[in-house]
Amino acid sequence: MSSLTNPVALLKETIMKIPLLFKTLFLHVIRLSPATGKQDLRTELTVTVIRPAFSSTTPIGKQQKGSMHDPGIKGPMWVSKVTFPQPENDIQNAVFKAVEDLKLGGETYDIPGVVPVEAEWTGYRHGVDKNALQPDISEEDKYKELRRDAPADPVILYFHGGAFFLMDPCTHRFAVALLSKKTGAPVLSVRYRLAPQHPFPSALVDAFVAYLSLVAPPPGSFHEPVPANNIILSGDSAGGNLCLVLLQTLLTLRRVSPTVRFHGQEIPIELPAGVALSSPWCDLTRSMPSVFHNAQYDYITPPSQIPKTLYQPPNFPPDSLWPCKPPRVDLFANANAMIHPLVSPLAARKELWKNSPPIYMNMGEESLSDEGLVVARKMCQVGVPVVVEQFEGMPHCFGFLMIETPAGRRFFDGMSKFCSDAVAGRVKSSSNLTYIEYKLRSTREIPLDQVVSLTDEEVDERLRQGAQWRIEGEKELQKQYYCSKILLLSEQPR
Repeated sequence: MSSLTNPVALLKETIMKIPLLFKTLFLHVIRLSPATGKQDLRTELTVTVIRPAFSSTTPIGKQQKGSMHDPGIKGPMWVSKVTFPQPENDIQNAVFKAVEDLKLGGETYDIPGVVPVEAEWTGYRHGVDKNALQPDISEEDKYKELRRDAPADPVILYFHGGAFFLMDPCTHRFAVALLSKKTGAPVLSVRYRLAPQHPFPSALVDAFVAYLSLVAPPPGSFHEPVPANNIILSGDSAGGNLCLVLLQTLLTLRRVSPTVRFHGQEIPIELPAGVALSSPWCDLTRSMPSVFHNAQYDYITPPSQIPKTLYQPPNFPPDSLWPCKPPRVDLFANANAMIHPLVSPLAARKELWKNSPPIYMNMGEESLSDEGLVVARKMCQVGVPVVVEQFEGMPHCFGFLMIETPAGRRFFDGMSKFCSDAVAGRVKSSSNLTYIEYKLRSTREIPLDQVVSLTDEEVDERLRQGAQWRIEGEKELQKQYYCSKILLLSEQPR
């Protein structure tokens, strides 16, 4: 996965894959590839190159470090780095209130603490070429220049993807700068804490701090207060998950604790103008049919189907980050919390989405499509304005990988239009999915109630089975771990 943001590593891996690339090319030409009629050659080759990067042959720490490699700041973008100071523990306590209110029973989680949150203000920089460097001025002055090029009142609060353990705002700069260009709005891209060293709910606490920092700027901020109804939450993959669980946290707190103390002020809990998502990861158990049915179009490899054997955690080479002590089977959360609504939004009852602001969701014909579509279906059923677009044959987060393609441009046009419409209050809700056919030849409107055949009850049962499999596997791992510790203690000389 680290090779996705490291050009040298990606080049080396590409050279090693030359035989596979020739095979893909040959099968595409004779129209015998699994994606024939749904993917062009560029898309097939992209999937072929990236898919091996999702293997577990590299230690977590090395993957994480490589994926956060900073490519530098140049070209048509402004980047102003900021650190929001650590607020009171009230922020963590508010998140705990939401977690406890939504508990299904038996979930456990770490106490993450509240820390300063780093972020990057990002905007499109007009009138420079692709090699232009930022001027040698202060971060505050960079922010002022950014605001001249991105003068719109709304702000996009962005959370990057990376399965909660990879990537960084620096890996998404080009994409969010393009989003800023198309909307005229500045983007605040958040460096939230990563798993496995910072499991759930660390990222959610950081996301909440970032959101409140926009509404009520703490000391040292460059920006003026941003009304909640001028904020758009946006993110891809795991970042899309984080948008949804932050929204669910806000919805819950409005019911159970409608204000929170933040840097000495009582701040009312208010909702953003909208949420714009790309390929959101809504089910951490990976229990939906599309993880298998759409694998041929995606670079995300399918999980093992639930067997009679115990669930095994990702088999990365051990390092200081993984496996954890005591052990978990999942990088992000304890097994007994996998279907908590603030871990897997797919598990949230549809009633919990009532009064949500408008939601935009786009995706490919990918592994995660079913879970996003079911979440959208639930929202639609309780009156949430929902706009959903699916691109035939496209892989996970394709818009960020193929920005300059027709599908990539259509991807950003749809997302940026929603961001502008949501703030202006002109989102046209639909109970349909807009299915965009191969090569953008045409579109079809499909009722959301028909795009996934499973009922809500069947979805819940799949989630329950997936979680239970992990719980049993984690119990056995921890049993072995504690038995070995007892054995070591008994062998020590007295």
